[in-house]
Amino acid sequence: MAGPRRAVAAWVLYDWADSAFATVVSTFVVATYFTQAVAADPVTGAAQWAGAHALAGLLIALLAVPMGAVADRGGWRGRMLGVAIAVMAGCTMALWFVRPDPSFVPLALVLVVTATVAFEVATVFYNAMLPEIARPAQIGRLSMLAWGAGYAGGLACLVLSLVLLVQPDPALFGLDRGEAEHVRAAAVLAGLWVAVFAWPAAVFIPEPVQAQPWRGAVRASMAELRTTLRDAIRNPALRRFLIARMLFMDGLITLFAFGGIYAAGEFGFTAQDVLLFGIGLNVTAGLGVLGFSFIEDRIGPKSTVLASLAALVALGTPLLLVTDPAWFWGLGLALGLFVGPAQAASRSLMAHMAPPEARAAWFGLFALSGRVTAFVGPALLGLATAAFQSQRAGMAVVILLLAAGAIALAPLPSPAFKR
Repeated sequence: MAGPRRAVAAWVLYDWADSAFATVVSTFVVATYFTQAVAADPVTGAAQWAGAHALAGLLIALLAVPMGAVADRGGWRGRMLGVAIAVMAGCTMALWFVRPDPSFVPLALVLVVTATVAFEVATVFYNAMLPEIARPAQIGRLSMLAWGAGYAGGLACLVLSLVLLVQPDPALFGLDRGEAEHVRAAAVLAGLWVAVFAWPAAVFIPEPVQAQPWRGAVRASMAELRTTLRDAIRNPALRRFLIARMLFMDGLITLFAFGGIYAAGEFGFTAQDVLLFGIGLNVTAGLGVLGFSFIEDRIGPKSTVLASLAALVALGTPLLLVTDPAWFWGLGLALGLFVGPAQAASRSLMAHMAPPEARAAWFGLFALSGRVTAFVGPALLGLATAAFQSQRAGMAVVILLLAAGAIALAPLPSPAFKR
């Protein structure tokens, strides 16, 4: 690896850290708790959760690119990453105050939206650091390694949540199960996890440029942003890639946000069942990125993304049709093998493409492509769920978006992405 070992270790550790938010809040524990215990009923809760993620997607679409440009121009990546980490961790821990009563719905949604925006903005700065700490021929492997560390971190946090908080009856630490404190405490654990393990990335990875005064950096970066956007629009390969990623990331974001909710609503999963499923999914996802880490730099990131999307569609379609929980477990765990490689390979692809002087801005575009229409998937899922009174009908949106992303990416000539 190119770059000090401490910087590489800090970069990989960040994925270990922020996956606690993705698994505990966005996917498994808090999402399920909200729809099953806080909202008036599960269908209403699913629609409200969809609306919150739609709003978060719009805010991220507005903030990601300009904040990336400011970070590039002013040498502010580390400091801005640190602020985003603090906001994400603080809002996550504050979910403790969301009690199992519909009157707490507004508080829950405000905290989740704020934490989600901070999570995605932090990811812009974090991803932009990848080409600076890895040689071009090793970008794919390091990206997969970090993604694997993320699944390991999410798994570890879920296991601790299950063993120490959710499963014991009577609950440990004097927690009141009647007030769902054993579930709410998982959010506190996730926030502490982020705070403890994410900060080294903000401290130990050096800035690529000398920091400039804030006002000057903002003025200069906004002017530079116009050039960056114009160049991106004129680049047909980049344009096609961003459109394709926009589609399949809509599907993945929707899958992450509603996977636990779907399992609870359609198969009667309890909070403990969802945690166990999340643990299994993290195991298979980690195995998936480990396997692809040995081949991505050989077959190329585009081929890796396409193979992963094809597998997700092939496994996801019967997953929506089965009614036996055993089949849901089997297909769901198999699906996990391909979720990580699709995301990690798309990140390494952008790392190869981004010019050194505008990496955070380009990764802002990368985040934008994953979020600018991210409200569409949750919104369509919410509409379909409410219209058909069926979570299966809503989750069908995921398959359509994944397939559309693969179709959009397939015609792109591989030479456009050669190192």
